[in-house]
Amino acid sequence: MPTLSPDIIQVLSIFTMAVTVPTFTKMLVLFQGAILTSGRRTITAALRAMGLSDEPAFSKYHQVFNRAKWSPWVLSKLLLALLIKTWVPPGVALVLLIDDTLERRRGQKIKYKGWFRDPIRSTVKHVSTSLGLRWLCVALAVRVPWSRRAWALPFILVPTLAPKVSQKWGKPHRSLVAWAEYLVVKIRRWQPDRPLILVGDGAFAAMALLQRCQRKHLRVTLVARMRFDAVLHQPPGPQPKSKPGPKPKKGVRLPNPQAYLDDPTTVWTEQEVAWYGGQRQRVEIATGQCLWYRRGLDPAPIRWVLVRCLEETFDPIPLLCADPAVAAPQIVEWFVLRWNIEVTFEEIRAQLGFETQRHWSDKAIERTVPALFGLFSLVTLIAMKLHPDQLPVQSTAWYHKQEATFSDALAAVRRHLWGLDEYCNSADQPEMLLIPAPIWARLVQVALYPT
Repeated sequence: MPTLSPDIIQVLSIFTMAVTVPTFTKMLVLFQGAILTSGRRTITAALRAMGLSDEPAFSKYHQVFNRAKWSPWVLSKLLLALLIKTWVPPGVALVLLIDDTLERRRGQKIKYKGWFRDPIRSTVKHVSTSLGLRWLCVALAVRVPWSRRAWALPFILVPTLAPKVSQKWGKPHRSLVAWAEYLVVKIRRWQPDRPLILVGDGAFAAMALLQRCQRKHLRVTLVARMRFDAVLHQPPGPQPKSKPGPKPKKGVRLPNPQAYLDDPTTVWTEQEVAWYGGQRQRVEIATGQCLWYRRGLDPAPIRWVLVRCLEETFDPIPLLCADPAVAAPQIVEWFVLRWNIEVTFEEIRAQLGFETQRHWSDKAIERTVPALFGLFSLVTLIAMKLHPDQLPVQSTAWYHKQEATFSDALAAVRRHLWGLDEYCNSADQPEMLLIPAPIWARLVQVALYPT
């Protein structure tokens, strides 16, 4: 059976405080099996990869997810602390990326499934829906030494129900934005002293979330993509003493972002910012401070930012930031980091078998998917421990990789678990040459890169 090195066991031992010793022992087996196997990430597939096909008490491994007493919230808190310790120096802000993803699942016993917009199958002109579970994910943006772009490492994942499903099962409905508010409060309790930057797409440009982030006890800087028709106002001016009544909450209405974009008198400044894929990009930026207003809610102070490309290779982007004092180029660079969570979603589908689980009990579903997402972060963390400077990269005649991806990190951890570096096939030990070297190299390649 593959074994973990003492250094890796020491890293994972932080989770022993959240589970019992027998449960942790079985978790280690499933952890290694989920890494070594390919295709479906089921309990039985993980046991086969660990050489436990003949294990008569195989049901005890199923009980890790459907019966054992442990809290995903506690494990998420410990995982976040581990990621911060590894990548984020003391006093540096935590850049948190938030987004939702759809797990396509069918089955009569999956009671929390619902119909949601499918972002992969939808286009600008056509909205496609799929049956499944919608998960809200929060990931920490970190810089790994073997990649120019930042990586989004998930540490917390919660299911969000459709309104009809909540009504059907008598549960109070909580929207995507309401869940985001809940997670922001929880993360702030876990990290009371760290500056927090929360970056999301247009779904999180909500007044309720913005005002929650601006509360004094939270102090979270929200960055999101805003609408072109957002209602903007100047701050209220001083009220004459002779005028009775309550003080106005907003001043003169300002043009919306679309009007600023169309106005030839708008002042644009050329800036070079960090861009997608670790590149640098020269863009034009227009910005200002104002109050954002939504009917029925108090206006909130923001900084709005308009970004457009000099070569017109992408459409203009309107952004908002909950902290008006932040510089516009910094807001753009924070928002650019958001795309890395989309890369993480795709990598988890392709490399870790997301959507291939076959659990149907409520507790197992609530635990298995967050475990897969946490596995992505743990694999990256272990690869960092094994290769702190340079990660081995797979290269072929038709594809010369410039930098490492998650498949290379996964292959490095697989190589460690298989103990391939300990095998010797030198000419002075002919008894070790039972397999010809070319065939052995191909077998290793298939074992490390099965997809």
